[in-house]
Formats: sequence, structure tokens, C-alpha cells
Amino acid sequence: MPPGRFVEPLGLITGPVAFHALREGYALPLQGGDIAFTFVRLIEDGEDLGVGPIREVPEDWHDAMHAIARRPAAFAGLEADGPLVMGVVNVTPDSFSDGGRHFAADAAIAAGHAMLEAGADILDIGGESTRPGAAPVTAEEEMARILPVIRELAKAAPVSVDTRNAATMRAALDAGAEIVNDVSALRHDPDSAGLVARSEAPVILMHMPGDDPATMQSRADYADVALEVAAFLRDRIATCEALGIPRGRIAVDPGIGFGKTLAHNLALIDRLPLIAALGCRVVLGVSRKRFIGTLSGVEEAARRVPGSIAAALAGAARGAAVLRVHDVAETVQALAVWRACQAGRPPEPGPAA
Repeated sequence: MPPGRFVEPLGLITGPVAFHALREGYALPLQGGDIAFTFVRLIEDGEDLGVGPIREVPEDWHDAMHAIARRPAAFAGLEADGPLVMGVVNVTPDSFSDGGRHFAADAAIAAGHAMLEAGADILDIGGESTRPGAAPVTAEEEMARILPVIRELAKAAPVSVDTRNAATMRAALDAGAEIVNDVSALRHDPDSAGLVARSEAPVILMHMPGDDPATMQSRADYADVALEVAAFLRDRIATCEALGIPRGRIAVDPGIGFGKTLAHNLALIDRLPLIAALGCRVVLGVSRKRFIGTLSGVEEAARRVPGSIAAALAGAARGAAVLRVHDVAETVQALAVWRACQAGRPPEPGPAA
């Protein structure tokens, strides 16, 4: 089991009860936000030391517990009341989610603009499918697919490039992308971490067993998936910091569906506060994934929208700061209603136009 200490926030509350519990010292805010936690689980060197209220945590754990209450830096300079929405633009012929509908550059650009009009905060553009068993593409082919799309969409919104290749990262950043999203957590290409450090771009580190989507499902073996994913991401954060990427530029993604079974995916969503306790913004990508089809009995990925929204809201309620989705309008609408229900009051009126 992973060495070291972990504090897992439990007993999450929101709304007026959270306000009173925070004021009276019975709760702490999860990452400085509107969700508060009242209990914690203490874990040391893989051993579960038990669950207790925050007021009864031993003094030598206080620093670690209170660190969870601190608000991380705004991811990529973006701040919002509730999770940001990252719209997925797959410029691939073989995406599991859209069957290559956006493979042509003009179709991908149109799709990106439609997502922005629907309320997306970020666009995530990728040219290599990372579904289980997907065949890799060369960096040259990847760049040919995505660079024309990035050049156009970066004029309108923050763009993230979804790639494992340092050459593609470099070209995408030069084309206007602001964020690097690497499913291998900067392990696949030995030049990627140095490139990201020099670029000063924010980066999303995702958990995947190994660094090859073609073989990841054969490695879905964990004694405690949430703890092991948290330990992996903790170690990747530390490595990146040592290489010159400060924690404020790092977001983490538990990698739902990447080398995970149905049970693993559900455990990770349920225990997402353990990932948030690492002190970085949490990105969650559940949209249209196979586990939603398994739970709902819906085989076609494009028909998994209601299940995707349900999983996204479950993640938002547990501290996800960025939701990576295919169905932007539906997710934005669901989040607006969810936020008002969580707060127990209508949203505050915005500034006059």
C-alpha cells in the first residue's frame, strides 16, 4: 500500500447547515469552497486509522487537515461559482463518443463555437483517441489534425490540448493553446515535463496504469483504488514541482475509465474528496463513458447524456472543479439548477450588462 499520510474528507455538507457548521467550528471548507467536511478518515502507510469528527483529530494531523481547507489557485486563471465546464472536441476518426463527427477541421471548429455559445469555459482539443485498445497516431498526424482547430478556437476561449507528445504540446501552445492535458501525467514523452515547465502553461495530470491506452485495461488491479490513485497523483505532483512546475499550475484527474473497472470508477467518484485533499483542482471526465452504459443499459455512447449528467453532478458534489463533457448545454443547465438546490436559494443577480 502507498506510504505516507493521507487525510480523506468525509461527512460533506452544503448550504445553510454548512455555513453554521463552519461558523461553530464543526466543519472545514473543502478547498475553500461551498462544500464543507465534518469528518475525516486518517490513513498512514496504507493503514486506515479510523474516522472521526474534525474537532477530535490529533494535533499532529492538524496541518494536513487544514491544508485541505485552503483554496487552490484558480485553474488557468479561471474562477467560477461551482465547476468549470470543459467541452470536448475530438478531431479523430475513431472517437468512442462521437464516431468521428468532428474529424474535419471545419466541423470541429463549428462544434467548438457551439459549445462556447452553450456555456463552455474551456475547450479540450485532441487528435488521438485514448479509448481502451486505441491505436496510437504519430505526432505529425496528431498535429495535422488539431493545429488548424486550435488556431481558430483559441481566438475565442481558453483551449486545452489533449496529447501525450511533447512535440504536439509545443506546437499547440505556439498555436494558441493555454493548457496541456496529458492522460499519461507527463510520463509518456520524456521531454514533456521540461517543456511544460518552460512554457509556464497549466497542466492536467491524469492517472492511468502505465502510459499506453492500448494496454491500460489489462492493468486494472488495485487493493484500494482511491488511495492508490491519490498516491500516484501525489507523487506526480511532487515530481512536477521538483522539475519547476508549481502546484498552482497543476490540476489532477483520477482517470475514470482509464485502467478501471465499473467498481473502480464508482469508488473513485465516491471518494473524490481524497483526490481534492492533494491541494490541486480536480478535473473529472465521466461523459458518455462505458460504465454509464453498463449501469443504464444504454449501449450507444451518444445516448448516455442523462447518465453522464448524473455522474458529473455526483462529482461536483464531491469537489470536482472542472467537468470534462461532450454535452455542454445539458451540463450547464444541470449545474445551474444543482447549484441553486445546493445553496437553498436563487443565484445572486449578476452585474448589469
